[in-house]
Amino acid sequence: MFLKKLFKRTHDDDALIVYGAIVAQARQPAFYETYGVPDTLDGRFDLLILHCFVYLHRLKRETGQSEAFGQAVFDVMFQDMDQSLREMGVGDLSVGKKIKKMASVFYGRAEAYDKAISAEDDEPLKAALLRNMFPDVSPPDGAADSLARYVRRCVALLETLKTNELYAGAIDFPEIEDLSVTPER
Repeated sequence: MFLKKLFKRTHDDDALIVYGAIVAQARQPAFYETYGVPDTLDGRFDLLILHCFVYLHRLKRETGQSEAFGQAVFDVMFQDMDQSLREMGVGDLSVGKKIKKMASVFYGRAEAYDKAISAEDDEPLKAALLRNMFPDVSPPDGAADSLARYVRRCVALLETLKTNELYAGAIDFPEIEDLSVTPER
């Protein structure tokens, strides 16, 4: 019995794998170098939120354990944020307050993205991306359009994944398009 428990995968193990895939995509240099997302703590956090949102948005369609699994992914993300804050030297008494603020930001962004991707056109999505990714800087020409298309491609790609692929972190996010290329419509 002990060995069976020792070698049995848990939601937390799978959630960590999923979170790793999300982080790896959010850290793609093209977001910073091509799209001009500020390579700052806030810029990185906003890209992490965006990718986590897209994943959790897709997971909501699943039945069974999806709510618990989504919560496990969310928990892993905020455990990572907690650890990162501590490694940056944030004092123990401040960490909890900062995590609450980060969770509030996450929920606000998720609500905005959820409304935006359900819109018929990309204008609400572009507006949300501009507001969140570029609060203090002007993005390169075409960045908001390209990011909106990227988010739509992420949503479409995740729709094709089966439940076991979602839980296994088998996410091949779409490529990040070059801003100089105008997509065919």
